[in-house]
Amino acid sequence: MEDRNPIISFADADIVNGEATVIYDFSMDVYPGDFVYIVGKVGTGKTSIIRTIIAENQLTKGSGTVCGYSLNGIKDKDIPYLRRKMGVVFQDFQLLMDRSVEENLRFVLSATGWKNEAEMSKKIAAVLEAVGMERKAHKMPHQLSGGEQQRIAIARSLLNDPQVIIADEPTGNLDNETADGIMKLLTGINQEKGTAIVMVTHNRQIFEKYPGRVMVCKDETCTEQTDEEIIDLELTI
Repeated sequence: MEDRNPIISFADADIVNGEATVIYDFSMDVYPGDFVYIVGKVGTGKTSIIRTIIAENQLTKGSGTVCGYSLNGIKDKDIPYLRRKMGVVFQDFQLLMDRSVEENLRFVLSATGWKNEAEMSKKIAAVLEAVGMERKAHKMPHQLSGGEQQRIAIARSLLNDPQVIIADEPTGNLDNETADGIMKLLTGINQEKGTAIVMVTHNRQIFEKYPGRVMVCKDETCTEQTDEEIIDLELTI
């Protein structure tokens, strides 16, 4: 029987950015296999939701649970274990520029408790193959294009077989053709592995071409789009 317990669940939560509340009464459930977009104009709280999910921002009102961890009063020592259960992909890749692709991935495995060198090498090869970058293991990040660096960042997010990938504007620094390749990769992972994906974007073309659930942030709220709702983002690409 399919597991229908949510991986991420918020109920009546206030989302903060520093001292300021940017979204009130936020509720969202993300289930295995979901592809959820969080969309909205600049400054509407999209990234603050992501920071709350990864326990970078505190949750002080309402409730939130991610990958089995309650965000309400989560202890600092538990945050690394929470983050091991998810993959996170950023707009600016966040690769370590002083080491090769393989060394970037090996560093993450070592930091998350892997010790067997042979198993680490096997896992690195598997995630690089999954993103079509198996021949780039010995390249340095500066030798790769932006699209290739983002593929490595996605490979990194897959290392610990996450229940969910959190992607914050993963195509924001890429041209349209390269962004399309990244979206095909993410939707393929979602469909083939059943990995849930929560993705922040301001690009209407993306969520229209690759359909999913759409959460719209506006007027200090973030609610799921209904079929008849028109999303007014005044997008700049």
